[in-house]
Amino acid sequence: MGSLSNKQQSGFSASSTAEEVTEGIDGTGLTAIVTGASSGIGVETARVLALRGVHVVMAVRNTDAGANVKEVILKEIPNAKIDVREIDLSSFTSVRKFAADYRSSGLPLNILINNAGVGVTPFKLSQDSIELQFATNHLGHFLLTNLLLKTMKSTSRESNTEGRIVNVSSLSHQYGYHEGIRFDKLNDEPTYSRHSYAQSKLANILHANELTRRLMVLSFLRKKGAEVTANSLHPGTILTNLLRYDGFLKCILKVLSIFISKTVQQGAATTCFVALHPQLKGVGGEYFVDCNIAKPSSQAKDADLATRLWDFGLSLTNAK
Repeated sequence: MGSLSNKQQSGFSASSTAEEVTEGIDGTGLTAIVTGASSGIGVETARVLALRGVHVVMAVRNTDAGANVKEVILKEIPNAKIDVREIDLSSFTSVRKFAADYRSSGLPLNILINNAGVGVTPFKLSQDSIELQFATNHLGHFLLTNLLLKTMKSTSRESNTEGRIVNVSSLSHQYGYHEGIRFDKLNDEPTYSRHSYAQSKLANILHANELTRRLMVLSFLRKKGAEVTANSLHPGTILTNLLRYDGFLKCILKVLSIFISKTVQQGAATTCFVALHPQLKGVGGEYFVDCNIAKPSSQAKDADLATRLWDFGLSLTNAK
């Protein structure tokens, strides 16, 4: 339990909850999109942001489940501002529709939390013929971020408030394929393994890092501070339905959870901290664990790999 109470530079630790790390923060006037907000830590993330006054847009695949979560939150926080909108991150068509509808709504966007994900699934291709975990966990969020970045920048300029992009990755990013991203074997079923999940989580970190680099270049050319920052994080070991496809791994984690698992309230803490806390103003391209900056794998810090992944993502999604 020593590691769970080890508070570092932020003043928070693995035992801190999402409510604790956002205590005293007023999010009134901010608008956030939280993908995958109908289950797991996404629910707690949406609830705590709403508790702090943030207008929360729940971007979910199952809108009925999302509506149920919204109802529960409103019972606790009657004045909460919450919308439920449909998105299937494994479908580029669905992501584009969500983004187009959001832009046409005229809503501002201060915070984008790329939280949704699938984990350790049987081999399957998405609607766009891409391995499902990579398509959902990385490419869907990559495309969504690109499509909404202009909205975030304009919101930042109009409100004089820094925009924040938060990619929920995983400690498992360091247990992937030796080449990091299998650009040429993405859909190779014979060699498909649990490493594919780690690959998608590595991509989340690389995405945030490369986006930060590009945003910094633009801010340098404009001779102004960054309008939007991007960071990634590991939420902790939490037993959610993310592992519903892998009974063996779930059994192992149930045993390990006696010693290392977090509650959902603790699991959402780092996400809410990175999204809202004033300590992080101007901070970008960092990887957080337990609400503190941590060191990811060497592959996650590979700038050339990040650039190659960005170009790969553009080619697969036809994004600009």
